[in-house]
Amino acid sequence: MADPFDIIVVGAGSAGCVLANRLTADGRTRVLLLEAGPRDTDPWIHIPLGYGKLFKKPSVNWSYQSEPEPELNGRSIFTPRGKVLGGSSSINGLVYIRGQPQDFDDWEAPGWSFGELLPYFRKSEDQARGAGPLHGAGGPLSVSDQSEPHALCDAFIAAAEQAGHTRNPDFNGPEQEGAGYFQITTRNARRCSTAVGYLRAAQKRPNLKVATGALASRVLFEGTRAAGVEYLLGNERRTATAAREVILCGGAINTPQLLQLSGVGPPALLAEHGIPVVLGQPDVGEHLQDHFQARMVLRCTQPITLNDDMRSPLRQLKMGLRYLLQKKGPLTFGAGYAGGFWRTRPELKRPDVQTHFLTFSLDRMGEALHPFSGFTASICQLRPTSRGSVRIRSADPRAAPAIRYHYLATEHDRRTMVDGMKLLRRIVEQPAMRTYVAAEHAPGDQVRTEEDWLAYCRATGSTIYHPSCTAMIGKVLDHRLRLKGMGALRVVDASVMPAVVSGNTNAAVIAIAEKAADLIGADARP
Repeated sequence: MADPFDIIVVGAGSAGCVLANRLTADGRTRVLLLEAGPRDTDPWIHIPLGYGKLFKKPSVNWSYQSEPEPELNGRSIFTPRGKVLGGSSSINGLVYIRGQPQDFDDWEAPGWSFGELLPYFRKSEDQARGAGPLHGAGGPLSVSDQSEPHALCDAFIAAAEQAGHTRNPDFNGPEQEGAGYFQITTRNARRCSTAVGYLRAAQKRPNLKVATGALASRVLFEGTRAAGVEYLLGNERRTATAAREVILCGGAINTPQLLQLSGVGPPALLAEHGIPVVLGQPDVGEHLQDHFQARMVLRCTQPITLNDDMRSPLRQLKMGLRYLLQKKGPLTFGAGYAGGFWRTRPELKRPDVQTHFLTFSLDRMGEALHPFSGFTASICQLRPTSRGSVRIRSADPRAAPAIRYHYLATEHDRRTMVDGMKLLRRIVEQPAMRTYVAAEHAPGDQVRTEEDWLAYCRATGSTIYHPSCTAMIGKVLDHRLRLKGMGALRVVDASVMPAVVSGNTNAAVIAIAEKAADLIGADARP
């Protein structure tokens, strides 16, 4: 006997937790929230700097690998995604960036302009600086300033000004361009994931059931109407029915995978894996976009980096005490302490690259810090033109899908990355930073020409963890996020974006889910 619900939400991540809260607020709508991962009890989830401990932790992380990337010397790219209550909002770098207003306007989708989404950004936000025309206070998602300034961050911001850029105190304010400190999603120096901000309160409601360790294996259909979900709880196969609708919130990798497993996707791909076609939809899993980044590593002249803190047991003890007693210090940092948004060419109307500035250094994220005083600055291309795909390899829901990013597949993307890295070097060579730079560890002084820079990006560049666009509004979904050609099936996550936003994606996904909750409520009314 299948468990009966009004709505089934698949995936308790950045979007799913929002929907679980908003859809059950009436006390009547019966919602089942399915999450493949565990509850968010790992203590490192709740300490901001703990994201480094979670980067490759399989208990809370899908830890995908891409297919070999042709433009990256055949390298496979490690792809962390959250597999826990809160999803990627529980393991990400906590940076709160909405994107540029033009991003949403350029989607040209009815109801999804920046002006129409702004009320949902404000509704979600509990801004530490208070409410205003562009910010909200009292919402479930706490947005805070960094706990304290850092000499290296101050120097980077000053160097950006010396290089001709502006200082920007609010990247989510009237203008995104400039250098400054990032805000992060913390409350009282603890991570504010959507599990913390939205799901905690909702879990007390009798009309919400949360099932963890529950891997959705396929959507169940009656004709072309979604009627429920089959899922695996350990080795037990279960089903649940949805009287109103099924909502997929698995993210830009898991959502198209589940659709394809359910018979919704490119017909040739489904036939290859023996899956009966419920709806031939060639765009499911296609058009994948992600932000590509390359990093500069600088050796520091002074022992003021996280590398130095972590090499000293005494300094580690001090870090822990400062965190516990003062709610300050390195344990409060996200994966972007300071940074900036820049135009790589003066004729551009808005920034096309972003820098994340970090007070530590390593060869690859998730690996050991360097044994020297070091810090990092990166370039991330904001609006790539390269597109990839997510396609199942097997009819087994436990098998990871094939992820192809196709980074640097276009001349536009290659030129933007090269110009961005050259711009970044001009900033770190300014007088304000020279006091702190002993040497450029990577890429090093030998990288000078455009060919050198492109080769460096190919050899070392990677994801900055913002996959999107694999179930796009317009191609796969209508403007109310309903799957075209299907009934009672909706998608709410980063895969709905027609193009990736210019910045970190978590804030935009949360706003999309806030708006989706209103759309779902309106569609349910007679």
